[in-house]
Amino acid sequence: MASMKLTCLECGQVNRIPREKLGSGPKCGTCGTKLVGGKVAEVDLATLQKAARNDDLPLVVDFWAPWCGPCRMMAPEFSKAAAELNGAARLVKLNTEDHPNAGAKYNIRGIPTMAAFAGGRERARQSGALPAANIVNWVKGAV
Repeated sequence: MASMKLTCLECGQVNRIPREKLGSGPKCGTCGTKLVGGKVAEVDLATLQKAARNDDLPLVVDFWAPWCGPCRMMAPEFSKAAAELNGAARLVKLNTEDHPNAGAKYNIRGIPTMAAFAGGRERARQSGALPAANIVNWVKGAV
């Protein structure tokens, strides 16, 4: 029985779950939050770094800011993509206004910027607002 590691995006606890249970809504053993649910989660820099380093399921991050018009336009499209990619990847958002060190850490030069992480490292990056279908296609090609 193969297991996989997923970081709880709420409390930061790394969970080990059986791969075949991925589709049945596994929950964090510490706080009870769903680990995979097809919804976008807002994360802080520490949680992003932990999940990007440890998770066996690809992680796609939208670096954004509330004052950014294209970021606000892409937000509902990113949510649609998260629902479509449920179980294939987890999509999260990191507010660069609240976490300014993230921009320097990940060399973010413009927003919105998406970065895809798999196997403990960044696999691909895409800048600019995209519709949901393009986000899904980009994620499938990136990881």
